[in-house]
Amino acid sequence: MHLVLLAAGKGTRLPKEFRDLPKSMVNINGKTILNHNLNFYQKFKKKTIITGYKSQKLNIFIKKNKFNFVKNYEYKKTNMVHSLFKIKKIEANEIIICYSDIIFDPKIFQNLIRQKNKNIILLKKNWLKIWKGRMSYSEILNDAENIQTRNNILINIGGPIKKKLPKYQYMGIIKILKKDFFKLKNFYKKNNNKKIDFTSFINLAIKNDILKFNISITNKFWYEIDSMNDIKFTKKHVW
Repeated sequence: MHLVLLAAGKGTRLPKEFRDLPKSMVNINGKTILNHNLNFYQKFKKKTIITGYKSQKLNIFIKKNKFNFVKNYEYKKTNMVHSLFKIKKIEANEIIICYSDIIFDPKIFQNLIRQKNKNIILLKKNWLKIWKGRMSYSEILNDAENIQTRNNILINIGGPIKKKLPKYQYMGIIKILKKDFFKLKNFYKKNNNKKIDFTSFINLAIKNDILKFNISITNKFWYEIDSMNDIKFTKKHVW
């Protein structure tokens, strides 16, 4: 498998004192977000990190952990989807795409290898307790993503939550087969929207029958860092 780590982000929702480093290098209890996940990254022989904002600050991490890197020079005007498709060469039949602003249990790796030759999207159950520690209920309704599944297949992701909270939340980790990665890349070029967010793009691909995602459900630990409240909350739970 080939790991692709999306790390071009600035962290616009974080306070200004965090802007000297890429978002992925936010310090949580003495370790950067990236370093909290080393046990997961080290499971891959083929690793590529997509950089952007303050990319030079990632040089030591890249060299030490044997990542290849690609820079998205357009990071100010684009989104993670654009960063992802800066990759020209995939060196395995399966690609693991992972956000760089999350801290999670490395045992999640087992969820990704369990279903062979399938596109997989990781979903977190019992997620509401974590969200309540990060924000108010009204903010949850605005921040959480609507997730709909049927027979272990993802049928909708993103969009407003209307009445009932979903059972699961997307974790920012997916597996895509190599052949489907290039299908998505061509679809992105045709769509011609450099600012489309990741879940909206995945949803659009599903609705247009570009590819199908099987779901994998986990209750293993996982924290997302978007705001100062997220940093404070995560510091109480990871070491």
